[in-house]
Amino acid sequence: MSLLDKPSWNLMERSLDASTLRQKVVANNVANVDTPYFKRSDVQFEDLLQDQMSSSTPSIEGYRTDSRHFFIGKTTKLPNTEIKTDESTAINNNMNNVDMDYEMSLMAKNQLKYNTMIQQMNSEFKKMRTVLGGK
Repeated sequence: MSLLDKPSWNLMERSLDASTLRQKVVANNVANVDTPYFKRSDVQFEDLLQDQMSSSTPSIEGYRTDSRHFFIGKTTKLPNTEIKTDESTAINNNMNNVDMDYEMSLMAKNQLKYNTMIQQMNSEFKKMRTVLGGK
């Protein structure tokens, strides 16, 4: 079993992947701010993860000591990141719906989330190094 093969590591990895994809999507939205008929896109990951984690049915989970064991209870599968395009709105006369102020604030918020996740991973690496006898 790998030291990095834990649900928390997988969650952090998927969150970083979603944040990276969100940065690309927002940059694409900003690049097309003046493109006629362009519709902005957004990345959905946190909402899908929240829906999966807060299922209304409580269940019992079995403890697995080996990766070959069967899952009992909730699965540990993380949701896939989705890109959604907003086709319903139009802000400009050219039917474009990109609001530059909103996109830039979304980009700043995404950068803060990304930096926080990187700090969390660095902290986890530091703890692991300490446990293994490093400095």
